[in-house]
Amino acid sequence: MEFWLNLLFGNAIGLSSMIVIFGALLMICAMGGFFVYQAMKAPQA
Repeated sequence: MEFWLNLLFGNAIGLSSMIVIFGALLMICAMGGFFVYQAMKAPQA
């Protein structure tokens, strides 16, 4: 836990890299949710 706190608040590079990682995960989740939403909304073949 101390490692993560040091990475987050220790320097700007660690903070920016964590922002990039969480942003990428958020985008992946949003695209996955959108895909599932479109698949559920599509007419059944």
